Amino acid sequence: MTKTRRIPFVVANWKINKLQSEIAEFLDDVNSKVPSQTVVETGIAAQDLFLADMVRATQDSPIHIVAENVHWEDAGAYTGETSPRALKDIGATYVLIGHFERRKFFNENDSTVNLKVMAALRNGLRPIIDVDEDMSKYAQFMDAEPSVAQVASALAGVSVDQIRNITIAYEPTWAIGSGEAATSEQAQKAAHLIRQTLAKLYSPVIAEQVRILYGGSVTPDNASALLQQPDIDGVLVGTAALDPVKFLELINIAKQPSMPGQFDTDEV
Repeated sequence: MTKTRRIPFVVANWKINKLQSEIAEFLDDVNSKVPSQTVVETGIAAQDLFLADMVRATQDSPIHIVAENVHWEDAGAYTGETSPRALKDIGATYVLIGHFERRKFFNENDSTVNLKVMAALRNGLRPIIDVDEDMSKYAQFMDAEPSVAQVASALAGVSVDQIRNITIAYEPTWAIGSGEAATSEQAQKAAHLIRQTLAKLYSPVIAEQVRILYGGSVTPDNASALLQQPDIDGVLVGTAALDPVKFLELINIAKQPSMPGQFDTDEV
């Protein structure tokens, strides 16, 4: 089977950092310097109150605007939550779902993650599903290639057509904000387990089409080694992506044509 290239994906997760003026300055710095989506896809996740302005500011740029969270109902009496229908209406493209910090501080669980994934899909948003599961517990079963539980539960009810609109991001909890990233070998083993899970849930062909990102203390210094791994198709970046120079550097690293394991996927 001939494999074509998966488009690499670099996503900044700003969390609750940056004010409106800082965001405007950042986008002014990077908008004209981001390459085409056919070379490398880029996204910035920011606080909900800035998303509409960011969509307008990037309308002539390839940058996708990403929501950091979403509710599982389209509308209703859910004070303080964000409707997936509203996110689609303002022009958001992707949404982060199931981030470790959402699980730790806001009691999200596998069930709510799945509800949010389904809500995003039915409203035309593309989920970036965050997996923070401890992959070391699968080490003794590597030959059997067990299914990664958080991936399987998040994708319950997701069809073959829908899975093509989903990205999986692996972020080991100990690496988030610690300044210590997983080694490229550790990250590859986790990404491989995730891809094997996708193959079991769907098929090996479908599994090859889904992008898997690594997140957790990613910097321009370690990104190249991570992106050279066959099952890692991009990075989810926190602190380093607050700096426009480093963000652009990460994008330039990801777009290098020598990265193995990256194959084109058909947009759905």
